[in-house]
Amino acid sequence: MESNAVLLESKSSPINLLNEMHQLRLLGHLCDVTVSVEYQGVRAEFVAHKAVLAATSKFFKEVFLNEKGVDGPRTNVFLNEVQVADFASFLEFVYTAKVEVEEDRVQRMLEIAEKLKCLDLSETCFQLKKQMLESVLLELQNFSESQNSEEESATQPGVLLESKAAAVAEADQADCPVDPPDSPEDRPSNGVSPEMPATKPKEKM
Repeated sequence: MESNAVLLESKSSPINLLNEMHQLRLLGHLCDVTVSVEYQGVRAEFVAHKAVLAATSKFFKEVFLNEKGVDGPRTNVFLNEVQVADFASFLEFVYTAKVEVEEDRVQRMLEIAEKLKCLDLSETCFQLKKQMLESVLLELQNFSESQNSEEESATQPGVLLESKAAAVAEADQADCPVDPPDSPEDRPSNGVSPEMPATKPKEKM
């Protein structure tokens, strides 16, 4: 009798794999490529693993697949016009899927992602720039609304004074009516007009 197939899937395996490869790189173990970067006279070398760089960057994938032969135990790759700090952040991202950078470096990280054809980093930078832009637009909108409310509150006292004057004028008119009340509703509550005395003398039979 044939049994049903079941799926064995680990949620933590990809993270553990990245963490282990990151530790191996930091310790310099099993590294088979040295990347030399130079920018305006500042130069630095980074050791890494070909498999990781090729899996995360189409640029490195093309370099490694097209290399004729290896001179030594490690392949050497030279990158010009790439800042040392930016490539260090790039390496941290491809080995850990995250990196912390200053806001003003996000655009530079996007440029290095496009230069090295790293789609994951490019999308991450693009999304972050979009969030930053939306945040700035929201702040501008809030500032504009607060300015408008301040302008409205500045003009409000004049409107209040006008409404108060109108209310006073209406009250004066109510206290001094031009025409005497004709309808019974307008007369005093005791039903006797003001000209008549309160008690009427009885007529003699």
